[in-house]
Order: sequence, then C-alpha cells, then structure tokens
Amino acid sequence: MHSSDPVVEKDLILVHIDNKPAFFARVEEFVADHKPRWWHVKLLILQVPPVVTTWILRKEQINGEPFTMGGTPVRIEKVLVPEETHTSEEDHGEAEPEQPDEEPKQGKARILSLGSDKKE
Repeated sequence: MHSSDPVVEKDLILVHIDNKPAFFARVEEFVADHKPRWWHVKLLILQVPPVVTTWILRKEQINGEPFTMGGTPVRIEKVLVPEETHTSEEDHGEAEPEQPDEEPKQGKARILSLGSDKKE
C-alpha cells in the first residue's frame, strides 16, 4: 500500500517507529529550513485528539530513507488511499439506484448508535 512517488502536501503517510507501524499522519506543509536540503515538515497526526507537529527532515527522509530521532529508528512511508469499492449489486447492475423522494417523509429517520447502551 505504499508508493514510490515523492511525498507531497496533503499526502497520507504511515510513520514507523522502532521498525513498527506507529501512526498515520497527513502532510500539511513543507517550508524550507535555513540549512540547505532541510525542510520543516508540518504533520497532522491522526489520533484522538489530532496533534499538529513539525519535524525538520531532508527530502530523502521524507520519501522513505530511514533516520533516527534520539537514537530511535524512524521511517516514513507514503500511503496510497484505496479506491472506493462498489457492492456486487452495483457492479452487476442488478439493483436500480434509489431515487430521493420529492419530499422527505416524516418519522422515517434511522438512528445509528455508536456507543454502548449500558449505563455505568
């Protein structure tokens, strides 16, 4: 699921720490450092809550060359976002797509519970 294309702004990356996948992040911005060949790489780390951080890296490190932070091995891997998949009904044309009603029907909303019903 990785790519050999260079990492660019808005790409999704997987950061490996100590040779294990650690977290996903989105590359927000590249800003040239005052040192030649070094870049400030602003990352949105995709966790709860999201965290924004900036690492100073060379282009080779941004594109997958292993490096260390405080002696810990780190590697960045570009992630290809999977294409949207279609259900078998859509693939075979067996079902007609539903058309929206002219006017919404009252009382027909569905509720999807994402939490537990148990009270603690």
